Amino acid sequence: MKLSLGFSPCPNDTFIFDALIHHKIDTEGLEFEVFYDDVETLNQKAFRGELDITKLSYHAFAYIADKYVLLDAGSALGFGVGPMLISDLEISISDLQNNQIQDRTSEIRNPLIGIPGKYTTANFLLGLAFPEATNKQELVFSDIEDAVLEGHVDVGLIIHENRFTYQDKGLKKIIDLGDYWEKQTGCAIPLGGIVANRNLPEAVQHKINRVLRKSVEFAFANPKSGLEFIRSHAQEMSEEVMYKHIDLYVNKYSLDLGEEGKKAIKLLFDTALEKGIIPEIKENIFLT
Repeated sequence: MKLSLGFSPCPNDTFIFDALIHHKIDTEGLEFEVFYDDVETLNQKAFRGELDITKLSYHAFAYIADKYVLLDAGSALGFGVGPMLISDLEISISDLQNNQIQDRTSEIRNPLIGIPGKYTTANFLLGLAFPEATNKQELVFSDIEDAVLEGHVDVGLIIHENRFTYQDKGLKKIIDLGDYWEKQTGCAIPLGGIVANRNLPEAVQHKINRVLRKSVEFAFANPKSGLEFIRSHAQEMSEEVMYKHIDLYVNKYSLDLGEEGKKAIKLLFDTALEKGIIPEIKENIFLT
């Protein structure tokens, strides 16, 4: 059985899926047609129901829980892994709370924030922490640092490996939104998950989950096995940065959400619903 599969070219995803797509494990008769896209492109494909299996932002998942079910394996949750707001300007948290900054020409105005996509969990956290900060421009996540440096945006909302590179470019952290979430809730921050199309038979959904878990287990047991594959999609990232990225985003929740992970996801959705950020979810979101 051949299934369409979408995930990002980021090291955490290529690390997780390497054994699965390269048949280093028993895939139980499943074959995969792979699509590599940035997270917001994957979110949009999921909205259209294009893929059988896909990585997506938890924020986006809230809108399409009627189309997809969340797998227990493959998720990115954790502590100290959240999106960050950065700038080359002297901007404080209170500036963002007041939604006013002094720009490069000394003009006082609303800051323009470069975000990695409307439906990313990063943008959800931004809205939660700074509800008045609505002047946003959507960019591919890997372009955000340069957009700040070139003055196209005042503030950048960075995700993935950019948390390891922004300082080298002379950019400064305003706030770590993952840290904000952790202090508010005491829970890990749910960033992205792996979902399967509800049109697939339940037996196939469970098979995908089993195979994905085996792929994560293989990756943990053989961390260098997928090095060339990971490197081939990691732009110009050093091996050190690649594995820092993997260590940060691939953890026990990637093997199995467990009760802790599910609690964090439920809290994220309950908070978003209370703030009017997402619609009510009527389906059971977890694989049963």
